[in-house]
Amino acid sequence: MGEDFEVVLKKAGQSIRHRGPDDSDVWLDEVAGIGLVHRRLSIQDLSPLGAQPMVSSSGRYIIAFNGEIYNFKTIREGLKKNGSVFRGLSDTETMLASFDAYGIDDSLELFSGMFAFVVYDREKQQLVLARDRLGEKPLYYGWSDGRLVFASELKALRVFPFWEGEINRDSLTLLLRHNYIPAPHSIYKGIYKLPPSTSICFNLSDQHVGILPEPVHYWSLSSQFEQSESVSMTCEQAADKLDGLLREVISEQMISDVPLGAFLSGGVDSSLVVSIMQQISNSPVKTFSIGFDEIKYNEAEYAKAVARHLGTDHTELYVTAKEGLDIIPRLPEMYDEPFADSSQIPTYLVAEMTRRDVTVALSGDGGDELFCGYSQYFDTKKTWSKQNAPTAILANKLLVLASWLSPELLSKLIRLLIPSQRYRTVEELTEKIERRRLLLSISEFNEFYRQIMSYWNKPELLVQRAGEPMYAMNDMVPEGVENSLYKKMMWHDLRCYLPDDILVKVDRASMACSLETRIPLLDRRIVEFALGLPIDINVTGGQGKQVLRDVLYRYVPRKLIDREKAGFAAPIGQWLRGELREWAESLLEPSRLLTEGFWNVDIVRNKWEDHIACRDDHAFQLWGILMFQAWYESQKEE
Repeated sequence: MGEDFEVVLKKAGQSIRHRGPDDSDVWLDEVAGIGLVHRRLSIQDLSPLGAQPMVSSSGRYIIAFNGEIYNFKTIREGLKKNGSVFRGLSDTETMLASFDAYGIDDSLELFSGMFAFVVYDREKQQLVLARDRLGEKPLYYGWSDGRLVFASELKALRVFPFWEGEINRDSLTLLLRHNYIPAPHSIYKGIYKLPPSTSICFNLSDQHVGILPEPVHYWSLSSQFEQSESVSMTCEQAADKLDGLLREVISEQMISDVPLGAFLSGGVDSSLVVSIMQQISNSPVKTFSIGFDEIKYNEAEYAKAVARHLGTDHTELYVTAKEGLDIIPRLPEMYDEPFADSSQIPTYLVAEMTRRDVTVALSGDGGDELFCGYSQYFDTKKTWSKQNAPTAILANKLLVLASWLSPELLSKLIRLLIPSQRYRTVEELTEKIERRRLLLSISEFNEFYRQIMSYWNKPELLVQRAGEPMYAMNDMVPEGVENSLYKKMMWHDLRCYLPDDILVKVDRASMACSLETRIPLLDRRIVEFALGLPIDINVTGGQGKQVLRDVLYRYVPRKLIDREKAGFAAPIGQWLRGELREWAESLLEPSRLLTEGFWNVDIVRNKWEDHIACRDDHAFQLWGILMFQAWYESQKEE
């Protein structure tokens, strides 16, 4: 402890200055051996009374908190009636008063918002870490050289002189499978992500070094699905209820002491959020979108049409290939661990543009997972329904036989029997047969969906000296989800894809610009309502999100909304064959891969050479490897 430790804490805070450029402070308890540092992005109560780390009025609790508690004013009114006295107007002070009045566990059940916090209880000598229900805000923790460490981003942990930072090879298999590393794992051994809707308590008086208590759930995602069987309402009633909830939630999330706006892609979710914002606002809402010249990736024209109809103050930016490429060297620093959702590039660009005008932006994320909107849900259900058909059983037997043939003989046989089928390489044909055989051999839907959502079927073959660890998608589905394939897929995505891909992407990209994002659809009230709806209210005619659409059509004409979704990604495959080819080749150079010793070099090189020769498109598979390689190079430079 002492002065040196305070200096290191300040340095750790400086490493994540982008998350809070407005102020910083340190709190130390030398007797307990605890230090907290906080960076402040001033949103509510801009005065010094909102500064952190903050001590409760009783002196018992000290907190460092990232996020927003949207219902803090309601909580505060209840506390005032019970005698609590407040000095400032911040949600942080309200949280501490709640801890004093109700305790930490009961307070967690009260809070609606996005948050990651650590609070020290002086009386019990306990350190409690907690994360919001859906995982909007990040929180890493673990032991390093006998010290307990925790932070919003990994770069803050790397500052400490006792940092170990050994790469977890097992996590690389998860990266290859999904292009992100799902909780609780991180890229480092011994360092974990706290799962959403959990808290973890360390008893400092008798805590054994190196031992991590199990996180405890204060809210159950699974239980939210179980009520849907008993819900009885018409589609119109559901739309009325959702409309009212959204107005209530968005009104709360528009409270800010700094300029506020919204992302607008022109899709269902963001258009609905902006529509209601504009209904509530007395002036044109500031909206922001970006576009690409490549038509396949461009939704800017749709966003402009929606903005024009609603009368928002709209700003758009068309991104050139160079602007997109210029972001790529910054990605390792921005994401702190390998992360390979290519929409990370346009997400950062729209956040950067938005930050020029506002400090807070609302987003439409979460609609697909909550209201059964992804097209993959319908494709997967259709494919799964054919698994036990006689033709599928026969096909599986034929594929088993085919696996005994040499690739060359198999290729000749396919071309003879099915002349119209064209494969550019024998390897492509073999890979597609192997993937189809794998899917046909799966008898359990959880594993089937996991494979459908995988970029590499057997990632352990690519990573040297590694095995794939357990994570949320390995868990059995709860009873309330068991009877519906749609619910199973939504449940998996809400536990993995949403918090570990979508929300990571949005948080890191926006925070890199010191922009706070708020996601109304992930408010507790919306989540609990959405997951309580029977599937047939959301899915009609092979299309999901019907309730969202029914509300949106009250504000925006169907013709501006009903179209095939373009997606929000960058043309990575095209860039890898062009402007990014030299960069990628340097990262995938064979002798380099051999020296570093992480990958099966032959498999990686074959994929790369097939891609640049246009024999097949392996962009998404390669992007995960490239993001690790770029991240690893950045670590060596530190």
